[in-house]
Amino acid sequence: MQRNSKEQNKKLADDARLLRWWKAWHRDERDSVLVGPHARTLTELFRAFANIECVKPAQLIGFVGAIDWGSIDYQTRLTVLHEVNAAITRYREKCGLDPIDDLLPGAPPNAFQIIRMIITANDKEAEAS
Repeated sequence: MQRNSKEQNKKLADDARLLRWWKAWHRDERDSVLVGPHARTLTELFRAFANIECVKPAQLIGFVGAIDWGSIDYQTRLTVLHEVNAAITRYREKCGLDPIDDLLPGAPPNAFQIIRMIITANDKEAEAS
């Protein structure tokens, strides 16, 4: 019994260490984006993510839609997607909702899905050519 407990404790410690590394890596990615060539635009967008409870979904979609994503590199777009996903998830949990709400087939897309389509639209165009 004690051996199993030691193995469980080791696994928990390893998992906690990996989670800290993962969070630190994402923090570094976000910080890189915020000092990169698109820092001014993305700083404002990330500020909207940080204050998501004060931003209506239509406003957030409009803000994201106003950005020229074709001029922004793929890694930066992935970082932005991660940040918006994290912000929406935190907000949903704060409101007592499930962190992720998958829609039924045929339902209109939610704000995150629309934002993802806007940010990744150029990826699909690149794949088609």
